[in-house]
Amino acid sequence: MKIRKGDTVEVVAGDDAGTRGTVLSVDLKKGKIVVEGVHKVYKHVRRGHPKSPQGGRLHMELPIDASNCQLICPETNKPTRVGVRFTEDGTKELFAKRSGARLRQLAAPKK
Repeated sequence: MKIRKGDTVEVVAGDDAGTRGTVLSVDLKKGKIVVEGVHKVYKHVRRGHPKSPQGGRLHMELPIDASNCQLICPETNKPTRVGVRFTEDGTKELFAKRSGARLRQLAAPKK
């Protein structure tokens, strides 16, 4: 999976399509991610809950499938598919297919 915690993504499918947010957590086994402000639900809690001692409703984000999100291209500021390529010095990097911009370095150069 190319999406990591802290990346900015846009939801491209589902009820929250068009919403942008920061990735809060990634579950590699299930292929799910939690995005800030996306798929928000209420959780009703009783009195004495550690997060809400008086009880009530808590806002929380639930995981969505990572395939419903795309990374944001730094040059065009639009959602883009991503690819992996090797540079001339042998480093492996993630790049935006929309513009060819470098997103992040994946591995150190091979010796």
